[in-house]
Amino acid sequence: MKKIDIACIIDDDPIFVFGVKKVMELIGFCKSCMVFRDGEEALNNLKAIISANEKLPDVILLDLNMPVLDGWQFLEEFIKVPCEKKIIIYIVSSSVDPEDVLRARSYELVSDYIVKPVTIQKLKEVLHHLEEAS
Repeated sequence: MKKIDIACIIDDDPIFVFGVKKVMELIGFCKSCMVFRDGEEALNNLKAIISANEKLPDVILLDLNMPVLDGWQFLEEFIKVPCEKKIIIYIVSSSVDPEDVLRARSYELVSDYIVKPVTIQKLKEVLHHLEEAS
């Protein structure tokens, strides 16, 4: 299985971030990982990376419930940002509300909806899906 160059985690829960990074390391998910604590921090940093023509993440794991700018608000703003690279977004949430799942699937950039906790098997599926898409 091929490794992702850069993964991005947008989540305000340090315990989740620690855990998912450990799982990523276990399976060799990515070469590097960027982490943002809320949607606004992520949006500002990703815009700066795009402007500087630097390397963008291949995949974003996006939480929905965060302070400042939540996952939905981040998505609404991010889809307006002109970007040549297709970044695949996975919603990662503790919400099991069918409305959230349907809403997530309405975004073209969103590939899937993952209910926390993120397992080794689920991240392997993400890798497999990305490999097939490339």
